[in-house]
Amino acid sequence: MRIFVTVLSILITGCLTSGCASSGSLPELALSSTDTSYALGAGDKLRITIYGEEKLTGEYLVDGSGAIAFPLIGAVQAKGLTAPALADRLTRALSKGYIDNPSVAIDVLNFRPYYILGEVNTPGEHPFVEGLTVFSAVAKAAGFTYRADEKRVYIRHKDSTGEALYRLDGNTPVQPGDTIRVLERKF
Repeated sequence: MRIFVTVLSILITGCLTSGCASSGSLPELALSSTDTSYALGAGDKLRITIYGEEKLTGEYLVDGSGAIAFPLIGAVQAKGLTAPALADRLTRALSKGYIDNPSVAIDVLNFRPYYILGEVNTPGEHPFVEGLTVFSAVAKAAGFTYRADEKRVYIRHKDSTGEALYRLDGNTPVQPGDTIRVLERKF
């Protein structure tokens, strides 16, 4: 009986230690300031305001090729640019014989969605909001299922071909177009 208790104690200690070590050694997802500035992409809906030019002011959709169709100047590539960079591009294009000293402002009305799969109550596509973390993404998906591993998560970023395993905590950021997969716990 004493040997059984000793073996059981060693097994329990080993399971607890390995569980803590495996979640503790996962990388944290940290984004630099350049990574957190929103890069426009297909599916984004923009409100472009040209001050003093009501006929040009309106809502524009970034199409599948990453461009917007803008009056007077035609297709303007927006994919990969931030809103201020696109405003700069439009300002330069409009000032080439179309409008004297154009003043352009851009607001993103609808961001690309993110996707969440696995052990959440409402998997699928969800709208992105700035400052979104994995915990808030799980909350928008109606929380974890009873089988969810609440310490680890796979994230596949919008331009990546594979997914990476990260520690699941309140600081893990989500970007538009990311796919989050919540794992099933092992025990």
